[in-house]
This record gives sequence, structure tokens and C-alpha cells, in this order.
Amino acid sequence: MSIAETPQPSASAAQSLLDSIASRQCNVGVIGLGYVGLPLIDAFTSAGFSCTGFDVDATKVDSLLSGKSYIKHIGDDKITAWLDKKAFDATADMTRLGEPDVLLICVPTPLDDARDPDLRYVVGTCEAIAKSLRPGQLVVLESTTYPTTTRDVMVPILEQSGLKAGVDFFVAYSPEREDPGNPDFSAAGIPKVVGAISEESLEIAKKLYESAVAGVVPVSSCEVAEAAKVLENIYRAVNIALVNELKTIFDDMDIDVWEVINAAKTKPFGFQAFYPGPGLGGHCIPIDPFYLSWLARKQGLSARFIELAGEVNRAMPDYVISQSAKFLNEFQKPIHGSKICLLGVAYKKDVDDPRESPSFELMELLLELGADLTYSDPHVPNLPEMRHYDLPAMQSQELTPEFLSSQDAVLIATDHTDFDYESIVKHSPLVIDTRNATASVTDRTKIRKC
Repeated sequence: MSIAETPQPSASAAQSLLDSIASRQCNVGVIGLGYVGLPLIDAFTSAGFSCTGFDVDATKVDSLLSGKSYIKHIGDDKITAWLDKKAFDATADMTRLGEPDVLLICVPTPLDDARDPDLRYVVGTCEAIAKSLRPGQLVVLESTTYPTTTRDVMVPILEQSGLKAGVDFFVAYSPEREDPGNPDFSAAGIPKVVGAISEESLEIAKKLYESAVAGVVPVSSCEVAEAAKVLENIYRAVNIALVNELKTIFDDMDIDVWEVINAAKTKPFGFQAFYPGPGLGGHCIPIDPFYLSWLARKQGLSARFIELAGEVNRAMPDYVISQSAKFLNEFQKPIHGSKICLLGVAYKKDVDDPRESPSFELMELLLELGADLTYSDPHVPNLPEMRHYDLPAMQSQELTPEFLSSQDAVLIATDHTDFDYESIVKHSPLVIDTRNATASVTDRTKIRKC
């Protein structure tokens, strides 16, 4: 259904919410206080709004209410500032969802064991909202999902409240755009794509985000906004798969793929550099493309590029382990019994976010082969429990000369800038580099790239 065909709410309800946004009197509720929700709260409190954070994890709520953050790039000082100016409250009580004027849904959208979309958190959140939904509220889904989710999944659940979407309350979709660890892009500095189910919903959502972020890109429907987010991540997944495949080919030809990419990116047009790695990580690229391929299969279509890219990227941890076995063999050592320290369990450098990190699969594979495994990550002091991996409790090791020299190999999985690569190479018998992190190290005799 297009915006023009959707029943419209009363002008007075829409204008009332627009006025409260303009005067910064409206309260913004953020559901899901993680790597998307907290930066959003920072953006809105910085713009003069008050925010209420909701999360089913009471330990997160207690931490925030005591002024303590659990996300590196949203420091304790920010949380304390929100509390001091009485611009922030947090709760695990979902009966309070009727209090805010706006509700932004920032919950996970993972894949299930069959690699199909798992919308249990979106569904559960919408069911909780429906119990206290009141006329005049704006509900915005920010979680990445497949096109039609907002209209076909979210709206029917919200309408179980007895209220009519587009008549009694407003609905929009605006996909999150977060780049954790990148100081050049905060939540407030990234333009937001916004689609909605009605003209008033779009106008209100546009005005809301314009008040707190760098710019708004309105589109004609929720479906366009949903598809735009999936496209952004498919673009990256496919191009990363391309360079990962090229890496395996060039390795066999004794050609340095990193040197090839650095040469190619000197072309000032028609080329954008993507880089290989030990596998895909983070909350977007390993997951979101499969939301669209699933939707395509439902409609009897194939998404060949997406599926092929997924196959290539999922194969990279196995490739890294096979190459590591080859490198250890140069020293007459098998993986079984070898002391191997994996550097970095965060999914990207200089962050504390381990979601979907390929490091966990590397660790699981190494343990299955009998390695004496340790890890080091300055941003992740204790190995977190992960849903899909069964790993023992571990603590990050300090990379002293004595520790490094006691290892048979050091495997660089995440290229944190905090690592002293000169020292690592100097004191380690063998360094296996999946990220080109050792490019500037002078002595390269003990370095093997894969």
C-alpha cells in the first residue's frame, strides 16, 4: 500500500507531535541499549531531547543508571552527563512503553540455524509496545530487516492494541547506520534514510531525525528504506567476497593481494578498495544480505551473487586454518599441541564489539585440531559467551616478550592499533597475518600472510 492509499490520522495528533518535537518537549524512547541504541540516545540528548532507554537486560539498565557504560565509544562521562542534566532514564519495565512520545526499536535481527531471518526480538518488542500503545505515538523500526517487515510484520502486531496504524498512531522505518570505532562518523553525523506508512508518519519521522542528525533522506515507502539498508550491506559483502577470493588465487601465485589492492586504488575513478580478512564480522555484513536472499527464495527467485558471496566469505576461516597449518609445517610443527595465540576477538580494529567475529570460528577450529590456544585483545579482557560457539573461559594475555617467545605462532585476526607489531614480530617465532597489520615491520622473515 502506498502512502497515498493509507488512511491518515487527525491533523491535530500529527501537529501536536510535530510541535513537541520542535520544542524538544517530546520524550524519545529507545528500545535496545546496545551498539545502536546508546549512540542514538547520545544524539538525541545532545540535541536537547529527553530519552528513556528500554532493555530486557536489567544489568545493562543498572549499569547505565549508575553512570557506567559497557560500550567503549560511549564513555562513562557521556552517561553521567545524561543523568546529571536529567535527560535520561533507563528501565527494564516494558509496561512503561506508553510513556515516551516516540519509540525507536533497535533490537537484534539475527539469523536462525537455517540462516533464515530470526525476527523474534522485533516481534516480541512490538507485542510489548501493543500492550501500552496510545494514540499519537510514533513507532520507528531501526533494526535491519527485509523489505515489507515494517508493514507486514510490525504493523499488524501493533494494531492488536485496537489502534489503527496511520490513523491513531504513526509508523516509520529508518535503518541504523553505525560504524563503531570510527571517530569520523558519530550517530549524529550520519544521514538517515526514512520511509513511512503515511504522509504524516513520514513528516513526523523526518522532523524528529532532522532535529538530531546531520541530514535526512526521505523515501517513498518503508519498503524502499528497508531495501536501501540491505543494499548497503550486500554491496560490502559482495565486494569483500571478491577480494577474499582473489586473495586465495593470488596466494597460490605468490602475489601479494595487499600490494595489488594498494596499486589499484591509485586509480582516481571507477574503483573502491575493499580488503580481505579471516572472515566477516559485525552485526550487519555476515547477516543482512541473507535477509534478502531469503525473501527472494520465498518469491521463487534466486539471489546468486548474495549466496555466492556468502559461500566465499564463510570459507575464509577454514582457509586461514589450512594456511596456518602449512606455515607451522615449515617449522616441523603440527597444529595439534602447538601454542597459538590469536590476536583480536573484536570483529574490527579498535572496538570492543565481538558480534559475529570470525575470531570465534578460528578459535573453535584451532581447538578442534588440538591447539594449545590463548588470545590477546586489549578491548575484550574476557572472552564473552557467544550463542553459536562453545569455547572455554579465557582471559586476554599480556603480550610480553616472554609470553610471545613461548608461543609457536601468533595469528593476527583483528588489527588493533594498540598492538605493538614490531615487538610482536621480534619476539614471536612465527606471525600469521590475516590483516596486513605487519606491513610496516622491518624484519619480515617470520611473517606469513594469509
